[in-house]
Amino acid sequence: MKSVQNDNPYSAQETDFKYLVDEFADLKVMRYRIPEWDSLTLRQKEYIYCLGEAAKYGRDIIFDQNFRYNLLVRKTLEAILKTYSGNRQCADFQEFVVYAKRVFFSNGIHHHYGETKFVPTCSAGYFLRLMQGSDVSQVAGNKSVAELFNLLEPIIFDPEKYKTRRSSLPDGDNVIASSANFYENLTQAEAEAYYAKFYDPSDQRPVSYGLNSKLAKTDQGIREEVYRIGGMYGKALEKIVFWLQKANAAAENQTQRHYIELLIKYYESGSLQVWDEFNVAWVDDNASVVDFVNGFIETYTDPLGIKATWEAVVDFKDYEATRRTNLISSNAQWFEDHSPVDPRFKKKECKGVSAKAIIVTTLAGDCFPTPPIGINLPNADWIRKEHGSKSVTITNLIDAYNKAAKESPQSVLAEFACSQDEVELCKRYGDLTDVLHTDLHECLGHGSGQLLPGTNPNALKEYASTLEEARADLFGLYFLADPKMLELGILPDNEAFKAEYCGFVRNGLMTQLTRIELGAKVTEAHMQDRKLIAEWCYKKGMADNVIERLTKDGKTFFVINDYQKLRNLFGQLLAEIQRVKSEGDYAAGKALVETYAVDIDYDLHKEVLERYKALNLKPYGGFVNPDIVPVEENGIVVDYRVDYPTDFLAQHLQYGEKYATL
Repeated sequence: MKSVQNDNPYSAQETDFKYLVDEFADLKVMRYRIPEWDSLTLRQKEYIYCLGEAAKYGRDIIFDQNFRYNLLVRKTLEAILKTYSGNRQCADFQEFVVYAKRVFFSNGIHHHYGETKFVPTCSAGYFLRLMQGSDVSQVAGNKSVAELFNLLEPIIFDPEKYKTRRSSLPDGDNVIASSANFYENLTQAEAEAYYAKFYDPSDQRPVSYGLNSKLAKTDQGIREEVYRIGGMYGKALEKIVFWLQKANAAAENQTQRHYIELLIKYYESGSLQVWDEFNVAWVDDNASVVDFVNGFIETYTDPLGIKATWEAVVDFKDYEATRRTNLISSNAQWFEDHSPVDPRFKKKECKGVSAKAIIVTTLAGDCFPTPPIGINLPNADWIRKEHGSKSVTITNLIDAYNKAAKESPQSVLAEFACSQDEVELCKRYGDLTDVLHTDLHECLGHGSGQLLPGTNPNALKEYASTLEEARADLFGLYFLADPKMLELGILPDNEAFKAEYCGFVRNGLMTQLTRIELGAKVTEAHMQDRKLIAEWCYKKGMADNVIERLTKDGKTFFVINDYQKLRNLFGQLLAEIQRVKSEGDYAAGKALVETYAVDIDYDLHKEVLERYKALNLKPYGGFVNPDIVPVEENGIVVDYRVDYPTDFLAQHLQYGEKYATL
């Protein structure tokens, strides 16, 4: 059936589409477009719509996983925003609105990236008056407004209480110090001992025990609360399954129906063996146009790197951009064979390495509103080894980031690049090489290498995420400068890779510090990864002046003097981190992260923050989702229209009302 013409005023064909829609605190909110929507069939659009609804019903899960009081806080904020009868124009109320937006943006009261707690700039007394002037009865239950406020006040306003979502102290108890809602009344030693009993070094297909559960200690002992229908998060999972079943009816083929049925079975049972079956079936599907991610997947938020947060993405294939990623993935064995790591840690046969570029249509859970721009799944090493992995680059999000940046009159590049030549180099090649680095990172980096027999997949514990991201980044950086990229026709010349080297070093040593409060440490895994690589190479290359720190006009800059020697350093560090992972060398991994990835030079940090502040830019970006709306004629759905909202707060209030389950 021919699709109905999309008459939305912000259709993909509009040239005056504005990407940036809101700014507050250190955050900016953007829109992303869904190009090629009208090229999809009605059935594909219906499939995407149902998968999108399934995705949105997981929203309450991520809030609760991030902190056990997040939902109570969020529902109180929602009640005030919807029912407050007092003055909404005063400065105090505007400060309250900023706090509410920050909570929605971060899926809780801790910064989405820095992971430290943020507090309102309005007073606790004013917050009480807001509650008194609003209908918070549904939130309070059998509590009075005063009782609810007394519960919330230290949660929201005490900066020392629940101060960090995920602690990564080198010698402390990170389970006790973390606010993430994965462990209750347990010490780190107790949690580690509980899961150690499941580890069998002879098991070549280990189950990811603990991935989808909360661990709690009661008077009756330690119990595991599994995320499943009939168990923890059961009501949310019922809604997700309802829409997965509807999606199944509109699926493109039997292959999709098979693995959706497995995903439903997993949510019904909580069985991690079924989760592995789903991932094997899902990763084998490279033919379908529409695809999705839905589940408890990434372990970044767990201080022990065991338990996963819930996330979802719905997408379809970007055929034009996929030609490039296919070229990379089809040469996976060449890249593996020529990797600078010990041959013992290389895969003898790269199986099932698939890569594509995608156009995302819905972001949810831990991917909303701040998604990755590339994804490589599944995470289980044995599935990667035996069945391969899916790697994607999200082209419409990358495009939105780039277009939104161009809407700003100020430029981070112009401020922190040392010379006009460097600026021109990065302007000429930067967009291309950044995408290619993402392709190499996701398509090949995460899927490269192998564990030695008997190595515990969880051996690196709290350092696993940082080291894994560094490993993938290094793989991309090393091969981006390889002549193979020219031979394949992926890069235009042998100068292009330098733009990514400049940008990566500049970001790792300076510009990413704009995201961190003065005096704080680097805690987020991706930021630690970038700092680890840049700092290690800077210090190891000092004797040869590979990366030079210099001062010009009172400002600090880092300049690469020898690109080939820097590439060699990337290769050396890649070889060491692969060894650490393959052998499960916790002590060496800890030393790398703690030495190079955590501490910040105070004076440099202060300077970077002052220079960045003068640009009046926001260091973090996130998105509002497009609305996919059924179009009916005579009671029959004849098309699905895409609308592009511009009100961040309104979308989250709508989601809070429509998709609340807990």
